[in-house]
Amino acid sequence: MSLIMLLSQNSRLSYAELADKLNLSVNAVHKRIQLLIETGVINKFTAKVSNFAVNAIVVFLSGSSQLSSFQDLPNKLKAQGSIYWLATGSGKFLFIGAYLRNLNELEPLVNYVKKEAGIPEPTVGIMSSVPLMHQPSHKLAITSLCDLDYRIIRALKDNSRKAISEVAEELGISAKTARRRLSLMLKNFLIELSIEWYPDKSNDILTLIDLHLKPQVDMNEANSILRKYAPNTLFYFSFANMPNTATFVVWTNSMIELQHIREKLEGEENVASITPNILLKGYIFNTWRDQLVEKT
Repeated sequence: MSLIMLLSQNSRLSYAELADKLNLSVNAVHKRIQLLIETGVINKFTAKVSNFAVNAIVVFLSGSSQLSSFQDLPNKLKAQGSIYWLATGSGKFLFIGAYLRNLNELEPLVNYVKKEAGIPEPTVGIMSSVPLMHQPSHKLAITSLCDLDYRIIRALKDNSRKAISEVAEELGISAKTARRRLSLMLKNFLIELSIEWYPDKSNDILTLIDLHLKPQVDMNEANSILRKYAPNTLFYFSFANMPNTATFVVWTNSMIELQHIREKLEGEENVASITPNILLKGYIFNTWRDQLVEKT
């Protein structure tokens, strides 16, 4: 799972860089990635315009569905245009992620989810600006994408590990220019290099745990919990409209391990309550953000 997380944050990391971070051999890393591809855990290595580049607002909706079947649900949510993620959980619980261009799109999105996903009163979380791990720690050299940047992203969108020489040849530019623009985009958080991965293809258990902190506790406590329970706690989402709630993504090898983590979290001094939901199946959809590179 550590390998998955590294590739999720930068899918262009070389085998040598991954091996160094994981304290493994290059050959071991290569074999593991090939196995993840063959088993369908990794579907593809992706490049996208980042949320930071387009000021997208990330919204998460969740709730218990009244639908009798989820068979048609993925296609209905995909057609909405802003929804990029659907996960079905135990007890007919649904998690839905969306990218909004502005807050005026929030009410129509909620109404769409109520109707098509059969969730009468969904919980709506508006993600807190840019995640902490993506906060710029330096002055940004560029804050917007040029036409060439969009063309580079388009060249990498379905295979972000493509050699820079191939990208340069495809676009009719020098490798030096392609490498420099890609480096600038990465340094300034304008490109998202990640993977499409499906944990339901593996034997591992992935759980979303809504963790509610006590009212007087600072949200920095979520960072402490993330580090304390690593590597089982992969990352978490915090929400501007729910200041004492964080949704943790937790990976375990077994139900016994998950139960152990749950009991320990419930015993944390600063935690008011937790709500775990085991994920059963996930879907990833293209949105208006993905279409930006097709229009350039």
